[in-house]
Amino acid sequence: MSTGAELDPTALVERFTLKALVESCLVLEEGISSLREIELGMMTGAGIVPGPFARADQLGLDEVLSRLEHAASEWGENFAPPTILRRLVAQGRLGVKSGQGFFPYVRPDAGWDDSPVKLETRGEIAIAWLDRPPANSISPEVVTALTRAWETAQDARALVFASANPQLFCAGADIKAFTQMDESTGRELVDSMHALLRGMERSRIVTIAAVNAAAFGGGCELAMGCDLRIAAESATFGQPEINLGIIPGFGGTQRLPRLIGSSRALEANLTGDPISAYDAYELGLANRVVPDHELLDTALAWARKLAVQAPLAIERIKRVSDAGDLDAGIEAEKHAFAEAFASEDAREGISAFLGKRAPKFTGR
Repeated sequence: MSTGAELDPTALVERFTLKALVESCLVLEEGISSLREIELGMMTGAGIVPGPFARADQLGLDEVLSRLEHAASEWGENFAPPTILRRLVAQGRLGVKSGQGFFPYVRPDAGWDDSPVKLETRGEIAIAWLDRPPANSISPEVVTALTRAWETAQDARALVFASANPQLFCAGADIKAFTQMDESTGRELVDSMHALLRGMERSRIVTIAAVNAAAFGGGCELAMGCDLRIAAESATFGQPEINLGIIPGFGGTQRLPRLIGSSRALEANLTGDPISAYDAYELGLANRVVPDHELLDTALAWARKLAVQAPLAIERIKRVSDAGDLDAGIEAEKHAFAEAFASEDAREGISAFLGKRAPKFTGR
């Protein structure tokens, strides 16, 4: 038997929705879990889809703040707006309508709406958004789009690579596309990606990878091809190609040892095991680790700082720092990748991956 005034269904849903956001924010503020983990947990465990953070972004954080202030006056201090919500509103991060709230949102330049990589220009800073659902996998189409974005952004002083998917950065190469390639087309893909990354490394444009979650295989290699890597707390890095019977093909055997040392890089490439954002920071793979909801702001802050530095000096520093045998190493990697890609083990590994079974490698 109920007592007291009863809420109508609409008010009941509003109360539960607002309370879910308040509790999610408190868990985030207390450092119990990351924004991505909370959002996933609320969607998969509580069945709240979209999750409370994305739902608030869609409504508008200023509107949510207003509703919580009203709820607190009506239902008590347990509905008081969390500090993080007030801070985001004060910063102008209002959600989808402003381009950023708890999550960032893509606002591409004209002509980029249908591209798997969307270019967004903000003054002297550009953002290349990976936007190829569901996994941002790197295919020939994506490499072409990445190259087009890079060539279009030549007037920028800094370029940030980010993901339009809040749940991952890039899951790696498109394995299904591999089944359509022979040695020649595989080499063409590798050559195109290497040309892009080497062009970035030799340029006066500063490149920053904003890694929000999984950066595996080609995604990790794209991040390593950037000058700097900012990692969200939920980020993970890995080179799992060995599990497919192939080897990293976009510089993973060359750049990873230069960043974290040959022994740890060999371990990562031979085991295929991922490492966390904080492990990546300790090893030197990530330059900073920040809370998930601060990732894009931090990357853009670095971009703004570096965009005012002398372009000629930036270019010379990058080229001198890059001096050595990287080009020779990349050529060796290309040759080894082509050999591994053409092997029976590679065919078995790719087939097993697509068939969701364990591979049986024979060494041929």
